[in-house]
Amino acid sequence: MTVLVALIDQVAFGVYFLVAAGILFALRRYFLHGEQYRASYFELERDLSRYRRSNAITAVIFLLELALIVAGIQAVVVPELLRDREIQQLLSQAGSIEAEFVTPVPGQPSGDLGIDPVALPRSANERSQVLATPVPSPTPVGTIIPADPPIGCESAEAQLLLPGNGMRVFQPIPVTGTVFTDQFSYAAIEISGPSTFGNFQRIDDQTREVRELAEFSQFSPAGYQTGEYEFRLMVYDITNTLKASCQVHIYISEPLPTLTPVR
Repeated sequence: MTVLVALIDQVAFGVYFLVAAGILFALRRYFLHGEQYRASYFELERDLSRYRRSNAITAVIFLLELALIVAGIQAVVVPELLRDREIQQLLSQAGSIEAEFVTPVPGQPSGDLGIDPVALPRSANERSQVLATPVPSPTPVGTIIPADPPIGCESAEAQLLLPGNGMRVFQPIPVTGTVFTDQFSYAAIEISGPSTFGNFQRIDDQTREVRELAEFSQFSPAGYQTGEYEFRLMVYDITNTLKASCQVHIYISEPLPTLTPVR
């Protein structure tokens, strides 16, 4: 299916040219047989001219429908496929959401810290031991700074895992969460802060439902002044009514410095 859509998109210009030529040819036949119809005195010739005129009109309608189908594929199907491919690339680059999160903070000092490991005694009966199972932490990527509680976010229809509330953002991050509602139409991603003079500015639109935690957009802090910002997700239905929203506080900053090894 994808290959067929890509082929239609590539040959669309040629299809339009052929459609235009076919329409001109059909119109020529229509007017030509119209003159024959008016000039004919025999009923059989008049019926034949009328039949050929009807065929010309049918050909024009068929060619117009073909042009509309190709235009619809270019305007709707091709952008959706490209968007799906971009999302798949982002998912493949970022990996699974449930994977281990790594906080991009300055490196930890290495070397001997003066702490001697102490061996714990092993119980004679190993069956009675209670062992802790390591569980991946749901902490979002990035340094979390104390901030006011998020606004909204109670409904599962609008949830933001990334960016998290109070998150320091200094590099492009995938926007991750859930986006859906009954009779879903679209969702808007907006930001407000120093660079927008305190007004919410739309940075992206989401036209597909995301019912499970997944990446559906990307936010890059490049071009924004450093400072505190409001980042929100707004979900609308087909009547353009706001059905759910989630607003978090983020901090845009310069990239964190890294430790320089001392020799």
